Amino acid sequence: MANGLGMALIPYRGIGDYNSGANRTNGGRPDPESPPRFTWNIRMPLSASAWLTMIRPALCTILMAVGFQSTSLAADAWPEFRGPRGDGVVPSLAPSIPTKWTPEENITWRTELPGEGWSSPVIGGGKIYLSAAMPSDDGSDDRVLCLLILDQATGSLEKTVKLMKQESSTTPKIHNKNSHASPTPLLSENRIYIHFGYQGTACTDRQGNVQWVNRDLSFKPTHGNGGSPVLADGKLIFTCDGGDSPSVAALNTKDGSLAWRTPRPVDSARKFSFATPTVIDVDNQIQIIAPGSDCVLALDPASGKIIWQVAYDGFSVIPKPVYADGRLFVISGFMRSTLMAIQPTGKGDITDTHVDWVAKKAIPKTPSPIATDGLVFVVSDDGIVSCFEQTTGELVWKERLGGGFSSSPTLIGDHLYVTSEEGKTTVMKAGRKFELLAENDLEERSLASLAVADGAIYLRTAKALYRIENR
Repeated sequence: MANGLGMALIPYRGIGDYNSGANRTNGGRPDPESPPRFTWNIRMPLSASAWLTMIRPALCTILMAVGFQSTSLAADAWPEFRGPRGDGVVPSLAPSIPTKWTPEENITWRTELPGEGWSSPVIGGGKIYLSAAMPSDDGSDDRVLCLLILDQATGSLEKTVKLMKQESSTTPKIHNKNSHASPTPLLSENRIYIHFGYQGTACTDRQGNVQWVNRDLSFKPTHGNGGSPVLADGKLIFTCDGGDSPSVAALNTKDGSLAWRTPRPVDSARKFSFATPTVIDVDNQIQIIAPGSDCVLALDPASGKIIWQVAYDGFSVIPKPVYADGRLFVISGFMRSTLMAIQPTGKGDITDTHVDWVAKKAIPKTPSPIATDGLVFVVSDDGIVSCFEQTTGELVWKERLGGGFSSSPTLIGDHLYVTSEEGKTTVMKAGRKFELLAENDLEERSLASLAVADGAIYLRTAKALYRIENR
């Protein structure tokens, strides 16, 4: 981009910038609602006044092109399920993030939460957002599906936003490890997207003012709702894998209208699944990676067209794929779960051509994987942690922790945090040798994945939300 004075203005896309879409190794992707952010390298020294004179026309052009927004363009600390990159990875370990805590130690606050829900917290602009299913005010067995807004500094519950009514007469039973508010909300610019699976999807601004509600994509559920949405190409995208007619759907973020809906191309005996898609960039093409029963699909976010697919045997698929160093790591679900390394560069059915390796022992059915530094870490539902080589699938080490696990692990710096269903978080080194650092028991049931923001850990239990940091 030139400024008209013969000077070179070189756009720079920073690490972790949602607007870049260029960080393919880390699964980075553009935020469709955010205007591009640029910095420049100037190839000659300038005085401050000359600099301002030079950039003013270009800056005005950029502001007119993208439109001025009063909302801060700074990236949210934890905007969606599994964090800024959607892969559970926090690149650095802040000094204030502890490895040890108890119900009394290193707890900044604990806030009792109303209603029920297993959605994970999302955090931005000094606020924390969660979904919850609340009892109806009329004393019936109906529920009200809500958004909770908390103050990040104090933990105080500032607002409960009622979004939609869930009628008990038309609501099937759910699994005992599920809730009626399990999908995690998503933050983007001044909007919050709150998804309740087959019950519907809502959008509010950051103050909780409802922008739109869509309840037109209802489908026959099995065990309740589960998968969280993702954003790409101005669309909110999620799986609709119920008891029949499984599909992947996209809503236009502007008004909640249906953009497209793509049926699964396989006829599975058990059609239901609960996976959250993953957004990746392969050779400057955005792909929506959407696992489901018996297949994982790569979709074009603009049209919903299938780019490629890989077949496997599996249903009730829950883990979210991760992308690292040119490979996707996908888990196949029940009955016998497998971990697959896939090169997402083909077209059509690439089952026989682009699957590098498959691991079959101690693979989780619920927690998502972590990929870092040439390694893949998984935590099985019954508490076995395994470390694999990314390139070959060779097992590096395996260790039994014990307990049951449903939440996905989080990598903070080189520390791997895994939380059991009993509320115990084990911290270990994420390396080629197992090294236990700490075990921290809150003594409260927990199925939600933790969030990390501003040097603190945020952990939801069945009763409360905790802010955990060194004190």
